[in-house]
Amino acid sequence: MSKKSRKKSLKSSAGAKTGVKRSAAARAKPGKTRSLPAAKSTKNAVTGPSPKSASKPSSAPKANSPAVAKAESAAGKSPQLAEGAKAPPFRLPRDGGEVVSLSDFAGQKLVLFFYPRANTPGCTKEAIDFTRLSQAFAESGTAVLGVSADKPKAQEAFRDKHNLNVPLISDEKHEMLEAYGAWGEKSLYGRTFMGIIRTTVLIGGDGRIKRIWRHVKVDGHADAVLAAARAA
Repeated sequence: MSKKSRKKSLKSSAGAKTGVKRSAAARAKPGKTRSLPAAKSTKNAVTGPSPKSASKPSSAPKANSPAVAKAESAAGKSPQLAEGAKAPPFRLPRDGGEVVSLSDFAGQKLVLFFYPRANTPGCTKEAIDFTRLSQAFAESGTAVLGVSADKPKAQEAFRDKHNLNVPLISDEKHEMLEAYGAWGEKSLYGRTFMGIIRTTVLIGGDGRIKRIWRHVKVDGHADAVLAAARAA
């Protein structure tokens, strides 16, 4: 091959390589990137209650409504009796076989002392103290009744053993105890249970509650009740 022909061959070879480079570069050149759509605003992402639901009145029963009283009763809680309220009526057996009702004491003051159980130390002392002051209560125009869930026979044995002279009412179904708020939840040595809460209620001659003592401490209690009865 002549020198002239060799030069032409080299030029055409170089041109081919250059074309390859340009073609590769053209292929490698990045195109326009497609922009992604902007993220939607989170302004409405968190949705609260609609104005319609926000303005809807609550369906929860009021604190003193019959629905609450019914729920409390179902849960073992008695509605609290308030001073000034009308005394709940009752009609129950007492020691000796007679029946006692609230209407028997119309027009006079009445003391009801609710005690957990006959012949237990605290209940015995409390009943003896009210017996000791029974004459003073009578002079102030006040009758006194003891109330527990013991059977009438147990009340009679309690009366005879300690020479008690105040009538002892038997409320085995807890109806009067619940009505007067003397039945409820108690705890002893870490154990919770339902039982009689030592309570005393003074009823005026008008049939309304004059005074309520809850969670009574026995020592000096009967004397304090007598003082309240004299002042009522």
